[in-house]
Amino acid sequence: MNTYITGATIKTLRENKGLTQNELAAMLGVSDKAVSKWETAKGLPDITLIEPLAKALGVSVMELMSGDTVTNKNISANILRSRFYVCPVCGNIIRAMGDALISCCGITLPPLDAEEPDKDHSITIEKVEDEHFITVHHPMTKTHFISFIAYLTPDRVQFVKLYPEGNAETRLNLRGKGYLYIHCNKHGLMKLKI
Repeated sequence: MNTYITGATIKTLRENKGLTQNELAAMLGVSDKAVSKWETAKGLPDITLIEPLAKALGVSVMELMSGDTVTNKNISANILRSRFYVCPVCGNIIRAMGDALISCCGITLPPLDAEEPDKDHSITIEKVEDEHFITVHHPMTKTHFISFIAYLTPDRVQFVKLYPEGNAETRLNLRGKGYLYIHCNKHGLMKLKI
């Protein structure tokens, strides 16, 4: 991520919005020469103009700062399109219904790519009454553990946060077809079709 806004980003966003330098300058209460200086990297917008500039260009401050705009391509909010993000600093887990620009602890988080569980992350599913008992055969130490188990279907999410030195197991209602997700803090996200 860039540490500050680039002129190329401002110019691209302004042109995408269909604004002239004069129109953008009028929206911000600055001269068109100031906008020209920003776009040619001969000057930078004042910090007090960051939020108004983002608003005028139709993006978030994070999108303006990073230069990466996020377009919602989801026609409908299908939960199966969910993406998971995990902060490497604090361990915060975020689920979004599609790609998103997620930031935590000052870091822009990439979405996790899910793989098939391997032999070191084998999963057992047993029916118990009207639920299913899910066990991930994996050590749960302070440095290597399963941080969550989730089950997603087109219309619902079941999510269980796990903690080190606990058990990598939970009970879930596995109704309908969906995907079971587990996240290992060392090996990443894994997905199993149910």
